[in-house]
Amino acid sequence: MSSAKTLQLAACGCEAHGRPRKAAGVDPEIKTANLNRLRRIEGQVRGLQRMVDDDRYCPDILVQLSSVQEALRAVGQALMRNHLRHCVTQTIRKGNRSEADATLDELLRLIYTHAR
Repeated sequence: MSSAKTLQLAACGCEAHGRPRKAAGVDPEIKTANLNRLRRIEGQVRGLQRMVDDDRYCPDILVQLSSVQEALRAVGQALMRNHLRHCVTQTIRKGNRSEADATLDELLRLIYTHAR
């Protein structure tokens, strides 16, 4: 592994490098809202399972499936917003160039992955 890649991995903050990956700051209200959304989504998924098991009309299932996907997308957006406001901002403000670069690389990977 190249030394640049090793440096990037060392600055990533993951558990494999001695530091657990935890959010830098999570507003308790946002956390509660996300957990409530995820519990609702869990219920929607169970409902989808029942619909499939009951041989419900395919378009009805597809409408509900779309609803679950949008709900998951909303949770993802809230998590991304929190990550930008707290984790990314805090790392960049610290001024450590290698950590800031690793954080920005991680952010770009997240954007590329979730912008589909």
